Amino acid sequence: MSSRMRTTPRAGSEETRNQIKAAAQMLFARNGIDAVTVQQIVDAAGQRNNAALHYHFRTKEELIRQMVVDGATVLDARRRGMLDEMDRRGGPTSIREVMLILIMPVIELGEDERWRGYIRFTSQLQATNPKALREALSDRWNAGYVECFNHLKRMLPLPPAIVEQRLSIMAIYANAVLSAHEAARESRNTKGSRLWGQPFTVENILDMLEAAITCPPSEVTLAKLP
Repeated sequence: MSSRMRTTPRAGSEETRNQIKAAAQMLFARNGIDAVTVQQIVDAAGQRNNAALHYHFRTKEELIRQMVVDGATVLDARRRGMLDEMDRRGGPTSIREVMLILIMPVIELGEDERWRGYIRFTSQLQATNPKALREALSDRWNAGYVECFNHLKRMLPLPPAIVEQRLSIMAIYANAVLSAHEAARESRNTKGSRLWGQPFTVENILDMLEAAITCPPSEVTLAKLP
């Protein structure tokens, strides 16, 4: 009995933290981070007042940091496992193999109800406050992502300046496409959709992202290289 009394408050506290995170994740995804107030978050989480958020996270900024790390930890563990498996096979043999490791964990995360809204939330943060996103990741929680980019930099037979820019632009493309896909899944607009309901959707997304970084640069582009 006494053991149960000791553990119940902890369980309740963790449940409250998760409710606040889940509510904030969806509000940020739908409305943008700056447009969402602390009061809206605690109301959506079913809490009585702002003190609940301040008690568990101190500030909205700390809540955001912890939310970024939560999802990034899951993504990085999945990428790390895929990278380790690739290394056991002798390392990357194609650009597509690395692209799968880079993109598929995000697609898988978007299919998990627990992480509904996470892709749009982090895309919003990248667009509005990239410094906060970088500081949250702190070169620790995105190690697999960085390793994928390093593989691509070595494998792409293009001038380094072109590769650097293409990878950055590809990341923006991927965030936009996967955010739109996540939003369509939330609204149940994927099944039967000509855009999202095709059996080849994921493969075609990968095809287009791969093409974006591998297509030969034009003579006009090459002429403008420093």
